Formats: sequence, structure tokens, C-alpha cells
Amino acid sequence: MSQPAEDPAQYLKALGEAGEGPHDIAQAALMLSLLDHPQDLLAPYRAHLDEIAHHAREDARLAASADSMARALSALMAGRYGYDGDRLAYDEPQNADLMAVIDRRRGLPVALGILYIHAARAAGCIAEGLNSPGHFLMRLTFRGGEALLDPFNGGVMLDREKLGAPPRMGGLATMAVVDSVSDTEVLLRLQNNLKQRATQGGDHDRALDLAKRMVLIGPRRTELWLELARLQEDAGSLGAAKKAYEAALVLSRPGDASLNEAALALHALKRRLN
Repeated sequence: MSQPAEDPAQYLKALGEAGEGPHDIAQAALMLSLLDHPQDLLAPYRAHLDEIAHHAREDARLAASADSMARALSALMAGRYGYDGDRLAYDEPQNADLMAVIDRRRGLPVALGILYIHAARAAGCIAEGLNSPGHFLMRLTFRGGEALLDPFNGGVMLDREKLGAPPRMGGLATMAVVDSVSDTEVLLRLQNNLKQRATQGGDHDRALDLAKRMVLIGPRRTELWLELARLQEDAGSLGAAKKAYEAALVLSRPGDASLNEAALALHALKRRLN
């Protein structure tokens, strides 16, 4: 991606059209945050990201292995800047809002992970989110080696065969090392945290707005169009729901469960419109 546009919706639309990444993931998360803070200035947050990147590059010069690079990242993010998981108010929406996370130095695993990925890539690492259930982890590759990190818990390194259990469960759970996920998947996970909290709180307008954002950054994902269509139908926006169901049909492949679901929902909706 080029320098981020000041219009966050346009930036995110271009990001979605560009594919799964890698993207400038921290800038993208800032743009998602800006949609909720249209009066805020981006400059201080961009400057903070630039500062993180500068120190990460400096630290990389002294790192001889993936493990030493991982320790340097932990010292930078948790030690120098004080980033840590918010255990006292885990479910607060501000923990998935990157501007608020930077202001408070507290957040959800995925929000903190985005900042760690930003720092690691600035340092010359390959950095990826992991598809670990219930708790976001990351992997960095540096000088031919790999290390697994838990951004929520101070960037602690994890044993290759043991990935951290969700933070409120405590301890370690033995699992196989999981696959990496795309940057788009990481950003969608960040937004899904907000959407789930809006849905649980009965804020249907907010949930619908977040579903629109998710389609913006993941326009090729059938399940996102289906969810958007359902929320629009529930809100009484039947014309918009029809278009979303049709988009889901176009993206569905023969044999996919989503194909039948979209076709049946669209048929029922057309009967309501006639």
C-alpha cells in the first residue's frame, strides 16, 4: 500500500481490493479507528508508530537470532512503551480501538499483536498472526529462525509445542502449532471483537456499521456479505440486504453451504419485496 489516504473509507476500500496482504497493518488499524474518531488527528499516532519502527530497527542490529529479536521486541513494546493486556476491563470496546490502545497502552491480544507485527516488520522480520483459537499470538522469522510471541502477556516467548491459553483461563494449553493468518484476517478479527460486543449489548446499528467495514476490507469473503445481508434485513434495509445476498451468491462456489443459504435467503427476501 502507498501512503494512507486521509479518507479512511477510501483507504480501507483500496486495501480490500488489494487482497489479503501483507499490508501496512498498523496504518490500516489506525484507519479503522479513525472511522470512530473523525475529529482526531492522525499525526501523533503515526509519529508513535514511526518511533516504534525506528527503535525496532536499531534493536535489530544487535539481535543475532530470532529468540534475541523476540526478547528485544518484548523489551521495546512492554518495557519501553508499557504495552500490556487489559485484564481488568478485557471486554471494553476501547481495547480493540487502536487509537485508544496507543493512548492507554492497554488492549486486546489482537490489537497489541498488530503493534508487535508493525515493530517486527520494521526490524526486518517476517511477522505473522497465528490462527490460535481464543487468543491471538504471533510468529516472527529472523536470521533463519522462528519465535512465537504472546503480545497480550508482555511479548513473552512461547514453546513451539505449547501455545498460550486464553488469558482469562491462565496457564498453558498443549496444542499443535497453528497456521499463520493473513493481515486481512487479523484486521477482521479486530473488527469482529467490536461487532460481537455491539451485538451482545443490543446495539444493532453499531453492529451493522461494523459489518459494513468488514466487507470493505474483506470484499471477497462470502460469510461477511451474508452477515451484512442479515443485519440489513433485520434493520429493514431490504434493498441493501438484497444486494448483499446477491454479492454472496456471486462469491459462493458450487457445493458451499453458503450458496444454498444465500439463495434461500434471497428468494425469501424477494417475496417480501414483491
